Amino acid sequence: MGTLVNAWIQRGGRAVGVRAGQAYVDTGTVHGYREALNLLGSRKRGEPAEAIRPATVCSASGDSLVKRPGDVPRRTTGRLFGKAEIERRVQELGDWFHNIDLLGVPTAPAHFLGDFPRAKFQSFAHVLPADLHGMTVLDIGCNAGFYSLEMKRRGADRVVGIDMDDYYLDQGRFAAEVLGQDVEFRRMPVYDVAQLGEKFDLVLFMGLVYHLRHPLLALDLVHEHVARDLLLYQSLQRGSADLEPIAPDHDFWETEVFQRPSYPRLHFVEHQYSHDETNWWIPNAACSAAMLRSAGFAVVAHPEEEVFLCKWEPLAPHPSGQRAVYPPRGSWAAGTA
Repeated sequence: MGTLVNAWIQRGGRAVGVRAGQAYVDTGTVHGYREALNLLGSRKRGEPAEAIRPATVCSASGDSLVKRPGDVPRRTTGRLFGKAEIERRVQELGDWFHNIDLLGVPTAPAHFLGDFPRAKFQSFAHVLPADLHGMTVLDIGCNAGFYSLEMKRRGADRVVGIDMDDYYLDQGRFAAEVLGQDVEFRRMPVYDVAQLGEKFDLVLFMGLVYHLRHPLLALDLVHEHVARDLLLYQSLQRGSADLEPIAPDHDFWETEVFQRPSYPRLHFVEHQYSHDETNWWIPNAACSAAMLRSAGFAVVAHPEEEVFLCKWEPLAPHPSGQRAVYPPRGSWAAGTA
């Protein structure tokens, strides 16, 4: 096929340019970077470049493909997606909770919350770095991957999405494939994040707390095992949205404070909420903030009622010992019980 003589590197890792007088798009990240970087070096040396011609899409192996209107390259195989195929697969993958625009095909156009979660994200997107190059991201409870894909669009070097539902993970993998985004999806509960064996620059903890029977344990484990710097938290909340300073201690006979609507409250759902048996706890805003602080995340921004941007900070030693796992004591610890 010849050598690229005029190209540039797109954010997704594709090399786009001219090969032997014909416009070229390489869907292979390694192959594309190598040739595009060689080209950029030749540009600096002042070597001539050919004019751009109408585009041809090529696979990572260099095999030419026929490009039809509405088709786009699919990164992993070089095969093209047509709109009809996208529509068919969206239907086959069932009901979507994330409305994701797949090249003009919405996955949940009739969502009861509207264009969710895109419309909500617009209210707090500004608190995240616009450029995530050089950063790694973990999306816990990723669902179909809307936020994972958004972080990859911002240039994150690596994005990992975890969820317990294969149904959502299949949707996320398909969305990433159509959009040409390199996102790694894994089936994993939040309580097992230590198995990832690494820490991430940005952790997304979105729409998760109310689905957890042990929410504070989950935050403790995230702090201990996978968070390095930033954590973006969002939760369904009920009750007061007000925040107030919380005293470090209260006298035993102090009861009035617990009647204040803005005191941290975590409402327990014994049966169902919104016809969903996976809802267990619903905090008010003060409780969300307090749990985050208790787990070692300092709140640095509160751009929206349900959203907190936090920064990881080391925890002072706790009188009871470890936080994420209750430590054995006395005869239990000595193994003499």
